[in-house]
Amino acid sequence: MPTESAEMARMRSLTVDLPTHLKEGFRLGREADVHLPRDAATVIVVGMGGSAIAADLVRGVTDLETSLLLSVVRGPTLPRGAGKKSVVVLTSYSGNTWETLSAYAAASRQGAARVAMTSGGTLGDRAERDGVPLVALPPGLPPRSAVGYILGGLLGVLDAQFPESNEGRIERIAARLADRQADYASARGAPAVLARAVGQRVPQFYADAASAALARRWKTQVEENAKRLAHFDQFPELLHNAIVAWDAMTKAEARRWAVIAVEPSGLDPSTSAGMAHLGRLLIRRGIVAQRVMFRAEDRLEALLDGVSFGDHFSLHLAALGHVDPSEVDAITRLKAVVARR
Repeated sequence: MPTESAEMARMRSLTVDLPTHLKEGFRLGREADVHLPRDAATVIVVGMGGSAIAADLVRGVTDLETSLLLSVVRGPTLPRGAGKKSVVVLTSYSGNTWETLSAYAAASRQGAARVAMTSGGTLGDRAERDGVPLVALPPGLPPRSAVGYILGGLLGVLDAQFPESNEGRIERIAARLADRQADYASARGAPAVLARAVGQRVPQFYADAASAALARRWKTQVEENAKRLAHFDQFPELLHNAIVAWDAMTKAEARRWAVIAVEPSGLDPSTSAGMAHLGRLLIRRGIVAQRVMFRAEDRLEALLDGVSFGDHFSLHLAALGHVDPSEVDAITRLKAVVARR
């Protein structure tokens, strides 16, 4: 087996460390001692990339287990309704994401309480200047590799809103995830097997509404790590439109695609039946169709296991394509252009 490049080895090590990042992020979030206003009607998390996806994943738990109305904003503008009964959590790993910095200023103008989550940069400086509660993340990571810290940090900030603390739950989930890392990183593990099945095809990731953030994470990781376009869509909505396109696809076109259904346990029976029907249709058309299911006691564990599996899958795809998963020069060039505005 060829020796891994230093860049691949580092990205794989960071992926293996997700359970540790999760625990540490949760600790940092709780220690920030953020006191949400008792009459807070909404919590708005602002972020881009992995920051926003971490919030989407947290929402998959808060919607089921708390009375919080949590929403995610991917951009510089807050909803007009954000005000004195809102808490805006500004997440930017680098601290220099312009969309998040613009939303930071907007939250102040609209009178919303603010919380900052960053490893430093301008966001960290402004939060310290303004006395805004700050969850200080460790620096030096590719932002997409900080998802465990950000997800854990958000759960730590919101911990008091749950019926009971998530501390023991986080410890349990992290221990189980740690036990799976050797298999997930292995060339013989399930993520590597899936990567070989996908090969050079364009992957399309499908999930139900509660797990759509997971499908989105898989898409973005394939794009950044493996340098390949990918797509995601959501059940049951796609059964009212995308299924028509799949049904009409020619054999020649079908060879270009792979569909991966990401399925935590507990799906609605009708959704499950629809997914199974689509799977049979895809196979008849000659499209590679795979189902990935996760072992978990609850939705939080299923989502985190899905993040871990998908991150490893994207690195195995990168290895198959002989590309450096750490390089994101296109984003660096874009930021330089935006900075000159």
